[in-house]
Amino acid sequence: MFFKILVGLSLLAVLAYAQETSFVYNSFRSAKLSLDGIAGVTSNGLLKLTNDTMEQKGHAFHADPVRFKNLPNGSVFSFSTTFVFAIQPQYATLSGHGIVFVVAPQRGLPGSLANQYLGMFNKIDNNKNTNHVFGVELDTILNSEFHDINDNHVGINLNGLTSANSTPAGYYADGGEFKNLTLISGKAMQVWVDYDGTEKQIHVTLAPINVTLQKPQTPLLSLSRDLSSIINESMYVGFSSSTGPFLTSHYVLGWSFRVNGEAPALALSQLPKLPRIGKKETSKALTIGLPLMVLFIVSMLILSVVYVIRRKRKFAEVLEDWERDYGPHRFKFKDLYIATKGFREQELLGTGGFGRVYRGILPTSKIEIAVKRVSHESRQGMREFVAEIISIGRLRHRNIVSLLGYCRRKGELLLVYDYMPNGSLDKYLYDQPKVTLNWRQRFRVIKGVASGLLYLHEGWEQVVIHRDIKASNILLDADLNGRLGDFGLARLYDHGTDPQTTHVVGTLGYLAPEHTRTGKATRNTDVYAFGAFLLEVACGKRPIELGEAEDVILVDWVFSCWVGGAILEARDPKLGAEFVEEEMELVLKLGLTCSHSHPLMRPSMRQVLQYLEGDLPMPELSSIGLSSDGLTFAHRKGFDYLAMSYPSSTYTASAHSSSVVESHLSGGR
Repeated sequence: MFFKILVGLSLLAVLAYAQETSFVYNSFRSAKLSLDGIAGVTSNGLLKLTNDTMEQKGHAFHADPVRFKNLPNGSVFSFSTTFVFAIQPQYATLSGHGIVFVVAPQRGLPGSLANQYLGMFNKIDNNKNTNHVFGVELDTILNSEFHDINDNHVGINLNGLTSANSTPAGYYADGGEFKNLTLISGKAMQVWVDYDGTEKQIHVTLAPINVTLQKPQTPLLSLSRDLSSIINESMYVGFSSSTGPFLTSHYVLGWSFRVNGEAPALALSQLPKLPRIGKKETSKALTIGLPLMVLFIVSMLILSVVYVIRRKRKFAEVLEDWERDYGPHRFKFKDLYIATKGFREQELLGTGGFGRVYRGILPTSKIEIAVKRVSHESRQGMREFVAEIISIGRLRHRNIVSLLGYCRRKGELLLVYDYMPNGSLDKYLYDQPKVTLNWRQRFRVIKGVASGLLYLHEGWEQVVIHRDIKASNILLDADLNGRLGDFGLARLYDHGTDPQTTHVVGTLGYLAPEHTRTGKATRNTDVYAFGAFLLEVACGKRPIELGEAEDVILVDWVFSCWVGGAILEARDPKLGAEFVEEEMELVLKLGLTCSHSHPLMRPSMRQVLQYLEGDLPMPELSSIGLSSDGLTFAHRKGFDYLAMSYPSSTYTASAHSSSVVESHLSGGR
């Protein structure tokens, strides 16, 4: 008897602790809401999550927390919610972002971002298990970053914006037929979200209120998932939304919620009316209609002028008279802006010391491009610099990334290149790459780069000194052919003349000893850097590896392997036994030869290509006077000389890269 009484008291305590939480809002004028961001309530009782402000977020949460569990580690109660929403874009086919029903540990979702993050997360905390956020998204943008299925879908999100399950927006009619719905139609739709705490099932149902007033029998979307690890004991329920570059308004007309029971039905006939889409009707009374029409026209004229001015400022460029001669090579900033989707983060290919590189598709030709945004200050020599860019833009070779043109705008210079879908070579060599190139592919890249460099040195109307040859500046096309890119540091001079002395530029480990002493870049200094590149590709190591005990210089290490009679021991261990010994030995010895400390002892690029193609026998290293004095000492001497000659702010050294730069206009990794 005592046991039965004890059990009964325990059940009563549990039921009392799990008391029902319920509310219903057929209008939000007197609702208990906590608003954040640009969210607000209109005069007729609509909850308006976003207004006509671009790239902002809006939150609306029920002011009081909801108890979802009896104990912190207990099971989540069943809960149910229904709401009516509408998304009204300014332009019928250009939508902003969507709306999300959210269960979160705190109101306002601090640290969240607008745009594709829907006001819920940011790039750092997205998809973290510690978020404790459950959401149902009604999304109108396709974001490949979050693996969206299309630009009109419903998804169930757990701690992040990558949906655990999603499906195109629509509903199942009574006969079982699926009918599509367009979320940005501007029409009111009703959503039901139900969680069965016993069966651990989530059901999401959608329906248009102008077609059916009842909940469809078949859910649109379901997911079997225990929410106990996601939902805490007490949480807040509400909505989140955000705007992007296109103006869109997100409305909630009515909302109800209940724990341990079905959400109360909304009185659809009592819900506030949505604002009219499109042109408002004018009054029949002429005395009222005419002033309103005049005011409307004047307002539109003012807004049009403001819009035009803002648009001109947004796409303003720096264009001087002397640049008109370069018309075919000059891109409009507006075209580059559209091509890169407004330079969105999703289009970012990489970030370097001088700028960011974005992928884009030109709106007219549909050609894929890469756009580098380089900061610059107006200065003497800009005309000569742009002229040099245009000259480099005329280079045409299958192993050179084409520089298509440029654009100048305010404080930045934009350089437009061919897009290389497989990125730079270095990501296939270092830091445990996902994909490792085999020896056949590496050898083909080496020969391709050698061919491109020979073209620069001897095959064009001027001599082009690249000055920054390294694996990170070798890009791979769709067929994994190597192409020499990044001509930001390149210099040109006429055949038969001597290059002019300039500042030391390039990357430590690739700089020839005479370059660090004189500052003069020549074809021989490019050959030296190519030698470091050869060893880099064959060994899978950077030219300079900074260690705790001492720095390891790659050319010294390969030389020591050659002296010990085991030069093949220097090969990249990731290749295993899958390589051609004769080719590997040739590349390693050629890398040492090109790295000779005496410029005149280095081969020309024509000889290098002949060695690689087997048209010319490779001379023995001993015959060219290669010794430890010709390599190790020269490397360290050049490194130390550079460190003493330039202040610490001029160059930086790290395990990944060490760059000495000429100006903010030059290069960029």
